[in-house]
Amino acid sequence: MASLNEIKSKIASVRSTLKVTSAMKMVASAKLHKAQAAIGNMLPYESHLNDILVSLISSGDETSSQAAPGISYTLGREVSKVAIIAFASNQSLCGCYNSNAIKKVQAVVNEYKSAGIQENCITIYSFGKKMSEAMRKAGFESPHDFTGLSSTPQYAGCSELAQELMDGFLSGRFDKVDLVYNHFQSSASQPSRRETYLPLSVGPETSGAAKSLTDYIIEPSREEVVKSLLVKVLRLKIYTVLLDTAAAEQAARTIAMQTATDNGNDMLDDLTLEYNKSRQQKITNELLDIVSGTRQ
Repeated sequence: MASLNEIKSKIASVRSTLKVTSAMKMVASAKLHKAQAAIGNMLPYESHLNDILVSLISSGDETSSQAAPGISYTLGREVSKVAIIAFASNQSLCGCYNSNAIKKVQAVVNEYKSAGIQENCITIYSFGKKMSEAMRKAGFESPHDFTGLSSTPQYAGCSELAQELMDGFLSGRFDKVDLVYNHFQSSASQPSRRETYLPLSVGPETSGAAKSLTDYIIEPSREEVVKSLLVKVLRLKIYTVLLDTAAAEQAARTIAMQTATDNGNDMLDDLTLEYNKSRQQKITNELLDIVSGTRQ
């Protein structure tokens, strides 16, 4: 049985740790509210903009659609070179948030390898130190450092990356671009998600709203609007996903710190009970010694 001093030392250590986990939970919770507001304001706008674009493309005839400026971003081809935009966190202490994202990226990479794509034909743009370190160990060095964007999401940086990806897709550097990230579904759920960024999907499953624009007059022309809107949608998508991952990270960290705090409180209760039992046993033994000595 541990001595009273050892138990007291453990109790002090647990209380010190609880102060840290409680503070981190409060900070993460405050950041979560801010991140929720950001993604809550951006997501409906990005989603509606995407619906308008899909409707415009789908509502036109096939010939004009193929000839419209910017429609090259929607044309699929045989995949031999791919880019993966992988999102994770700069920091740990957020449960399995980072490990789930890394596992999802590794699964996507293995899928491409199984399809016959060479490793040197796979480019991974890593967001977050944890993802960057994991991919570097796997042999995939990120072309750019996105540590700053991971900690402070900014549209300008996302727009630059989107332009690089679009240029790479048009030039043939990439045949397909995937987004892999943890989606903020709720405070308790951040599932890993994979989406095709390029080519942009405008199939029947995404064109349910196409008929809603057929009665509208589009100025200056449908082709010009599509050209402008398509680039904007693709740039905005990266930024929206980054905001989504920021909310998911803070949600995961809040839950992790809450769980750590609850476990710490349970441990503190057990140690306090053990301390009281040991202390009572020590007092009892001392009384017995005194009584025994008096009788003698």
